[in-house]
Amino acid sequence: MPIQDIRVISVPVGDPARAKRFYAEQLGFTLVRDGTFGRGMRLVQLRPPGGGTAITLVTWFASMPAGSLRGTVLACDDVERTARELTSRGATLQDGGKVQEAPWGRWVTLDDPDGNGWIVQEDSPHF
Repeated sequence: MPIQDIRVISVPVGDPARAKRFYAEQLGFTLVRDGTFGRGMRLVQLRPPGGGTAITLVTWFASMPAGSLRGTVLACDDVERTARELTSRGATLQDGGKVQEAPWGRWVTLDDPDGNGWIVQEDSPHF
């Protein structure tokens, strides 16, 4: 049976409550679940507003210190509009929000409160 998709990406954070506020309020993600499991570990899972792969805010992987995630791409259809929306919600874009360009698309980058690096990308229709 072939692999079908990516279900969840683990995002290493130091403070799940602070990270939850960032992803919900500034990036507009939808809360999927917020509860505990095991020995009092907190499980916070969110999904981008358009659906797709969820993220889980994790604190329990010793090999994944808070802020160590880099380069995960979030898709959008208009990078300028999305950048304006994100900054209006309080997100800080890297490089002053300057849109970068390459053959595969246009993008801006941002970090969450722990330093996890995200790319917000509009794909090129010609690539």
